[in-house]
Amino acid sequence: MSDRKVTRRSFLSAALAGGAAAGTANLYIMKDAFAQPSGPIKIGHHVELTGGFASWGYWHDKAGRKAVDLINQAGGIAGRKIELITEDTESNPASGARKLRSLIQRSGAEFIVGSVHSGVMLASIPIASELKTIYFSQGEATEATGSKGTRYSFRTGTDTYGLAAAGVPWAFENLGKNWTMIFPDYAWGHSHHQEAKALIEKLGGKVNPPIAVPLDAKDLVPYLSRIPQETEVLFSVFFGSLSVAFYTQAKAMGLEKTMRMYSVSGTIEAIAPDDIQGAAEGVYIVENFPRMLAHKNDEFHKEHNKIMEIDDVHAREFTSKRVMAKSHAWQSWENMFALKQAIEASGWKTRKDTPGVVQALEGMQMKNSLGYPQGDKLLRAQDHSGIIDCYISRVENGKLEVKKRVTKEELVKELPPRFDFTKEKL
Repeated sequence: MSDRKVTRRSFLSAALAGGAAAGTANLYIMKDAFAQPSGPIKIGHHVELTGGFASWGYWHDKAGRKAVDLINQAGGIAGRKIELITEDTESNPASGARKLRSLIQRSGAEFIVGSVHSGVMLASIPIASELKTIYFSQGEATEATGSKGTRYSFRTGTDTYGLAAAGVPWAFENLGKNWTMIFPDYAWGHSHHQEAKALIEKLGGKVNPPIAVPLDAKDLVPYLSRIPQETEVLFSVFFGSLSVAFYTQAKAMGLEKTMRMYSVSGTIEAIAPDDIQGAAEGVYIVENFPRMLAHKNDEFHKEHNKIMEIDDVHAREFTSKRVMAKSHAWQSWENMFALKQAIEASGWKTRKDTPGVVQALEGMQMKNSLGYPQGDKLLRAQDHSGIIDCYISRVENGKLEVKKRVTKEELVKELPPRFDFTKEKL
């Protein structure tokens, strides 16, 4: 019986590392005893279960739990089981900061897979750094791996700096030269405006005065009415109910008849175009991970969908019909595997060994596999930024159809690091 268990563990480990059998591996076949001379490794999940980002947080929570289950089934991290400890940030920076301290100081979390809410993550990075705890940011405000970043702050996903480089040049060339940006009045929206504006102006385009919308706005018409008539490209950055309000109200005003609509995946996350009566039809969107399997059709993406219990076209959960926040929630999955890779590479045993995990993460290569279903990526050493493939898609007949893949090799040339955290002491 023990030989059979070893064989199955090896089989699952091969699937997670990118083995040829990944697509057919039975991922629910064992609950082995763990070699735990030092007990479990405690990983904190700092996630938005309630509040404005709850529709995303549901998927981050599920992705994190599913990833931990997979790792534990394959033998854990260096033979030690992961104990996942989850705290709800409430989509609120003050609450999130308080919960983070609780995760680390009271619950004993040794590593943190962090928030997708830019305000929460920026409030959390100083605390995690003070407590010398690795924090994986998942929001996109550039500052997390920029001016507010530290040696302990990492992000495997992209940011507003990377998204501007991935999408703006193509949109400038194909959609128009005169831009107006409308966005929520908080860190994520302002960061997108700053990064896109700099690039558009560098390319010789015109950026009209920004339109910042309060987070509690319901009626967007007064803000949409301020868009200059000469606008050729309307760049919108919203999320959740604000996204629905933007798309439906912009459609009712017929804005798409006089300008091209451009956006990023956050504005359509956890939202099916069909559910808003086609209001997003024709919008160009930069995706971080194609919603449709057909546009990254490999065994790892397919198996990831299966484990997350979603369909391959619309990314709807089979049991609830919720739409997966796929362009962001993959980070909660992959960050667990990044920690496993770095912990095992560094030989980490206790908190005193955390500097070695930091150094292992800096410059780490991640290979397309079940552990990294979004694809190959680099966690750049200097600024701790994930360099990933991005996809420019268009909503057509209610589906996100990829028009152009922008590879990480193309992007790394356009994204020189602005900071070097490796110079900071650990």
